[in-house]
Amino acid sequence: MATNIGIMDSAYFVGRNEILGWINDRLHLNLSRIEEAASGAVQCQMMDMTFPGVVPMHKVNFDAKNEYEMIQNYKVMQEVFTKLKITKPLEVNKLVKGRPLDNLEFLQWLKRFCDSINGGIMNENYNPVERRLRGGKEKSVKGSSKVSKSLQTNNMHQPPPVTTSNKTFGPKQAKSHAVGGGSNSSAEVQALSKELEDLKVSVDLLEKERDFYFTKLRDVEILCQTPEIDDLPIVVAVKKILYAVDANESALEEAQECLSQSLGLGAEEVEQEAETQT
Repeated sequence: MATNIGIMDSAYFVGRNEILGWINDRLHLNLSRIEEAASGAVQCQMMDMTFPGVVPMHKVNFDAKNEYEMIQNYKVMQEVFTKLKITKPLEVNKLVKGRPLDNLEFLQWLKRFCDSINGGIMNENYNPVERRLRGGKEKSVKGSSKVSKSLQTNNMHQPPPVTTSNKTFGPKQAKSHAVGGGSNSSAEVQALSKELEDLKVSVDLLEKERDFYFTKLRDVEILCQTPEIDDLPIVVAVKKILYAVDANESALEEAQECLSQSLGLGAEEVEQEAETQT
């Protein structure tokens, strides 16, 4: 099972549209943004589909909106990881913030992992909608068979709660309030639209920068795979850094130690040599 996937794995080159299509197709949802999956419920059900009977779906809250509710979902996920002996760390504090890049990277890993089980072929008898209704949090409204919409709409766009005082508004007061509110709403919409455009520009720049450095790393990897130099000590050391799993802070130290042993140098000499070359 692909529990540990290096940063250069092709899994991390899968785009958000493909990830969203994969989720929506498998779970019969209609997500339009990666951050809509930040609650962890989608991830839990993907594991439920991949490993039937392992996920206690009755503990999964598909209506989770607050961080403490989302954390409970990730606790369920962690229990499943422990049962299956999956060593992938769950950075819950990052995921519940709803940042697109953090959630995209985790979903990229999840897709790669699920695809590695039985060739990505899921159980045809698995009904995701029925599973959510039976195993998840059902609505108490009599006769309701609707699936929770919290995974299909952005939690951040919920209408603000309406607060009322003891005084009742008359027709004129209500009308003037509506007019004033409409004006304020229009200004807020314009401000939010401008902010959204700025955020899109920032995301595009970040993605370009990420792709730029990924390309450089890929070029280094291809160079290191050249048969003529594949066994050179410096190439072996570079590979240790390239293929370090997750954020391994000791990767550089291990590479330097490996290089020093191969060249018969002390660790300080290797470090000094590296500083001289830079």
